[in-house]
Amino acid sequence: MVDGANGRLVYQGYVIADLAQEMSFEEVAYLLWEGQLPNRSQLDALTSELAASRQLTKAANTALDALPKDTDPMDVLRSIVSVQGVEHRLASPTRPLAIHATASFPTILAMFYRRKLGLEPVQPRPDLGHAANYLHMMNGKEASPEVVRALNTYLVLLADHGMNASTFTARVIASTESDLSSALVGAIGALKGPAHGGAPSAVIEQLEEIGAAPDAERWMRDARKRKVKFMGFGHRVYRVYDPRAKILKEMCQRMNPKFFSLASKVEEIALTILHEEHPERPQSTNVEFYSAGVLQAIGLPKEFFTPTFAVSRVAGWSAHVLEQAAHNRIIRPQSEYIGPEPRKPVPLAQRG
Repeated sequence: MVDGANGRLVYQGYVIADLAQEMSFEEVAYLLWEGQLPNRSQLDALTSELAASRQLTKAANTALDALPKDTDPMDVLRSIVSVQGVEHRLASPTRPLAIHATASFPTILAMFYRRKLGLEPVQPRPDLGHAANYLHMMNGKEASPEVVRALNTYLVLLADHGMNASTFTARVIASTESDLSSALVGAIGALKGPAHGGAPSAVIEQLEEIGAAPDAERWMRDARKRKVKFMGFGHRVYRVYDPRAKILKEMCQRMNPKFFSLASKVEEIALTILHEEHPERPQSTNVEFYSAGVLQAIGLPKEFFTPTFAVSRVAGWSAHVLEQAAHNRIIRPQSEYIGPEPRKPVPLAQRG
């Protein structure tokens, strides 16, 4: 439930702040798939299933090796998920397929990242949790507990968010009785767009252009004269502060003080300018703004920010697909025709 008026995000009855502080990503994935939090034996079973499902298919490994090193990581993810889906063909979406997708997203990204740098791939570690294994495969060493906790919290915060563009895309595809991989490929394609999932890296780029806090107001007011959009502000649903942004802001202040120093000043000025321009319109900081600082502190390259969003959201996407498949009715939105009234076609020879 996304309660935009009151700034609340609820997964299956649990407020996001409680889940982010206490739960592992694995627990939240179970919650989204099963509708309840797991007990110890259920969590251990899921953790083992995820760990055992991290390897890519043979065809996916071949395809990954064939991609140019300068391929956009979101294109890598979209392509390899599609290749892995070949083996499933039109199999009905099932929890084991959802588990394999969720487990393999980090493997796809980490293997491509290592190959891009000319480094040997790092094999998955079954003894590491989901967040820790992703970082280990990316960097070739275990991350500190603080960094692992930060990534785990990020993954929990972004795991689901109602009927957003990518989730709606996945559900529409699932409603045609297509397979899970097709639904996920569609969702990845929607998330790739900068209006949906591409903003965190754009936040970094904009802050780099601003440079320093004393230069922020001059740069930002000049930017608005040029119709430049402030990245990381505004949301189609939240009328007050995004609860995920609040948690990420606190994490960013603790983990990335240099980023926070500039970002907090930019936030203050951006909200002032946006209110001046549209006092009637609620404006607030969204999840992408401070997630950029957190992901930077974790050590991820900015081109992997949106793919890491997908590492989280695949749990929500697959949960929605499973729900759609279990209670299916094709999604066929109605459109309003705004074209001309019916008329007779003019013969080709008479057209000017």
